[in-house]
Amino acid sequence: MYDQYESPLSQRYASEYMLQLFSARKRIETWRQLWVELARAECKLGLPVTEAQVAELEAHISDIDFACAAQREKEVRHDVMAHVYAYGKAAPGAAGIIHLGATSCYVTDNADMILYRDGLRYLRNGLLGVLSNLAAFAEKYKSTPTLGYTHYQPAQLVTIGKRATLWMQDFWMDLEELDQVIGSMRLLGCRGTTGTEASFLELFAGDTEKIDEMNRMICQAFGFDSCFRVCGQTYPRKMDSRILNCLSSIAQSCYHMANDIRLLQHDRQVEEPFEKNQIGSSAMPYKRNPMRSERICSLARYLIADAANAPMTASVQWLERTLDDSANRRISMPEGFLCADALLRLAQNVTDGLHVNEKIVERAVSEYLPFIVTENLMMEGVKRGGDRQALHEVIRECSMEATAHMKQGLPCDLLQILAQREDFPLTRQEMEQVLEPSRYTGRCAQQVDAFLSELRPILAQATRQDVEISL
Repeated sequence: MYDQYESPLSQRYASEYMLQLFSARKRIETWRQLWVELARAECKLGLPVTEAQVAELEAHISDIDFACAAQREKEVRHDVMAHVYAYGKAAPGAAGIIHLGATSCYVTDNADMILYRDGLRYLRNGLLGVLSNLAAFAEKYKSTPTLGYTHYQPAQLVTIGKRATLWMQDFWMDLEELDQVIGSMRLLGCRGTTGTEASFLELFAGDTEKIDEMNRMICQAFGFDSCFRVCGQTYPRKMDSRILNCLSSIAQSCYHMANDIRLLQHDRQVEEPFEKNQIGSSAMPYKRNPMRSERICSLARYLIADAANAPMTASVQWLERTLDDSANRRISMPEGFLCADALLRLAQNVTDGLHVNEKIVERAVSEYLPFIVTENLMMEGVKRGGDRQALHEVIRECSMEATAHMKQGLPCDLLQILAQREDFPLTRQEMEQVLEPSRYTGRCAQQVDAFLSELRPILAQATRQDVEISL
């Protein structure tokens, strides 16, 4: 195994579920299930397919001779026909009716839709897991003041919990988009080489109701409501664009949150989980690098770039069918799912153990709060008989002096500088009475409560996942 390249997505990052979902075995088993349901429908609708043949096919869905199929593919250069051959060897009594009336895309495209739908459903629970973790975090810290930033420069106070809702809103939007995508998914059905159903018109002697019933039966067997309204040989490749765009959106949300955590960890305000024996640096033993958040950002960039494959493919499909989509989709679609899975696993792990260094947060608030409340100090000075414009100038001058001290590495004590000015009517003690951080967080706590109240019914759908990051 060490002599050949292996994708890090499968080796290091993705879950066992997603690896199995996009495995060769699962893919070919799904092909065989599609052949079974086609045969079952054809049998019930009067074509020369017997119940015994359907039963024989059904009994051999899982015993796949991959070596036989590989050898046959070398001879015929066609993967679907190679597996038709191998399936016929496993179920010889039904060999003659496998794939009756169908074209290759019957199994390849319908199987893809089934796998993609199941993959999206799995990712949905991962999204709910991240939201659940962040909901608990936001509830805990909904009233804890922290320094807010615009342009990564100190601005007004917010709360730690309110900031978490900004991340949560991104993921909630992803959840809504994912549900829309799942809700719009359809099967290709069995529509023939150019989507005209001509082969089935002949098989069913022109009975179009039987063709429609056959497709309804196939859809129902796999839990789909309907087929695409019209198609060429394939399902519309626009569907792939919608799917990968949704996965890219998840990556963007993960990146946004992880990048914020990296910035906050630089200031030691917030830290991602760090295990007892974890090594932060090979050369600097004291370091606690935000490696999981960095990995999230790294993988997110890959997925955002990967999502460009689908629109490029969808835009160049020629007429009813071209094959320049195949090799690209074999790589870009499964790896998009594996990467999204890896991102959500990491995001669940990070949000489950996100740690706040409250004393450092308080120190940052205390350092900048005097600047934040300068307007309040000015108003208080006016109440004591001061001139608003004159007080504004005093505060401006003192602020510049305090900032200059800060830039020289000296203590930055704006209140002390103001207190020493004879033309400023407040003592230090009087000014400190104004400096209660909770007075300056606006409606943060209320906003968190309202946000979580709306989200909780959705979070009730989550199934607990224990996510362990091994590497």
